[in-house]
Amino acid sequence: MLGAGLAAQFLSAGIAKGIGTVIVAHTMFCLSFVVVTVKARVAGLDPALEEAGRDLYGSPAQVFLRVTFPLLLPGILAAALLSFSLSFDDFIITYFNSGAVQTFPTYIYTAATRGIPPQANVIASAVFLLAIIIVVSTQVAGETRRRRLARASAGS
Repeated sequence: MLGAGLAAQFLSAGIAKGIGTVIVAHTMFCLSFVVVTVKARVAGLDPALEEAGRDLYGSPAQVFLRVTFPLLLPGILAAALLSFSLSFDDFIITYFNSGAVQTFPTYIYTAATRGIPPQANVIASAVFLLAIIIVVSTQVAGETRRRRLARASAGS
């Protein structure tokens, strides 16, 4: 429904379909997922941390950049990865809004009628490996940080 609705809106507004309309359509599609993911992270923030930053004479910009943003960053990254994976896979919205532009989902759809192209397997494997690398590196960095903090608190 979103793909067809946006295509109708672009047609009514006289906007030619192309990569710009695909970007707008995918942004509209992923916006709700980003809001829910980041909102969950914001709900888990401790307001005392921002208050402590203000008590230490931090300006609002400094408090945001040094306290709030680093705490929100995991939620923002999770939302970005979720949006990318949803957008990467979504054929319907792309098909309705792409016009003559060929994106990866439309390429895979048209190529699948002739058989799965080897490029699709390579890209799928690369995306899978990239996701695994990101998850493992995040877990290792978090565990290293936890151990360092545990040693620092045990030593004091």
